[in-house]
Amino acid sequence: MRAIRGKSRETAKFTVVTGRRRVGKTQLIKKAMEDEPYVYLYVSRKTEKDLCNGFQGEICRVLGLPLVGTADRFEALFRVVAEESKRHPITLVIDEFQEFFRVNASIFSSMADIWDDARKESRLNLIVCGSVNRLMSRIFKDESEPLYGRNTGLLHVEPFKASVLKKILAFHSPNFTNDDLLALWTLTGGVARYVEQLMDDGAVSLGKMLSSVFRRDSPFLEEGMSVLVQEFGREYGTYFSILASIASGHTEYSQIKNDVGADIGAFLSKLEGEYGLIRRKIPIFSATSSKNSLYEIGDSFFRYWFRFIWKNLYLKELQRFDVMRDYAERDYEVFSGYALERYFRWKFLEEMKYTRMDAWWDRKGENEIDLVCDNEVGNRLDFYEVKRDPSRIDLDALRRKSEAFFAKNPQLRNRVVSYAGLSLRDM
Repeated sequence: MRAIRGKSRETAKFTVVTGRRRVGKTQLIKKAMEDEPYVYLYVSRKTEKDLCNGFQGEICRVLGLPLVGTADRFEALFRVVAEESKRHPITLVIDEFQEFFRVNASIFSSMADIWDDARKESRLNLIVCGSVNRLMSRIFKDESEPLYGRNTGLLHVEPFKASVLKKILAFHSPNFTNDDLLALWTLTGGVARYVEQLMDDGAVSLGKMLSSVFRRDSPFLEEGMSVLVQEFGREYGTYFSILASIASGHTEYSQIKNDVGADIGAFLSKLEGEYGLIRRKIPIFSATSSKNSLYEIGDSFFRYWFRFIWKNLYLKELQRFDVMRDYAERDYEVFSGYALERYFRWKFLEEMKYTRMDAWWDRKGENEIDLVCDNEVGNRLDFYEVKRDPSRIDLDALRRKSEAFFAKNPQLRNRVVSYAGLSLRDM
């Protein structure tokens, strides 16, 4: 982001920063800009007049401009910043940008007009940040929206990588075990705010993490509601039912439909394409049109939240946090086994070892391979069985399953093949 700021000293830049809530977008921006003054505006749910009264003071303070009268329209303030940036470089950060939809949607049109007029002469480094994926996509990807095509850059902030999560846990608990690491991954998915909350609470082992999550004042208990109700709007109930069904292990279309008791096709499509919360999985190397598909929740935290918190929120009202914790602890080992498979996909993705990787299974459900990893450049195909306990790994069975795989994918028989097990000790 500092490189973009440097380029903005010659020509205006308009960067869109996205990412799920709590992932650390705002902190990343503030850290990148901390060595120079910048204007930071947070769009809250107020009237445009109330927002602009606060915005005006911040703009004048940072830019050293006299405070004259009051501003009722954001258009006027944005024009002042754009014009001032013709005289000297300015970084303007607008956080929760999508909230302008609720304040006054015409703001986007006026910003587009001002940006078009000023960008050639100004040295404005405009950064807008938003966490409601549906609305941010609409603003910048919908051709009918005024700001479509205006941004010069897009930065999507992801959760911590595996190597970073290890370093964080090692800092707080130098003698951590891989079971501790798996618990941290399973509960947080590497999302910065959740990791920070657990570490600040001294929750560095599974038991301590569960105690931190399932207590009276825990922020985790209401987190799914806080983050997703705004995304889904009035139809959140159906979306929540679908996500709860998938989190419970019902990953086939028919199973989910039976749980929800309604037509779910459009909802599944939006959860995948618009919200990015689920993924339609097909066996690796299968045609995208394959009907042999399953659904999974892509976000590890939400998978955990819908499995162990949402379905038991009634216990929160009864103040039975101990029972909620007991349920989560009872089923943790099985649940974290699947999380371990996702961990290795996440780890290999960071290491850039492969060009393609995913699970494979046949239609009858008789053969399933946890992880098939392809390295096209090295003409290599690696088969992995993933188990928490290394003693349960059966490489002979894995080889037999691979024969069923090659029967379906004979074009891959010329690959150099290897078979290996992955367990807690390999994290």
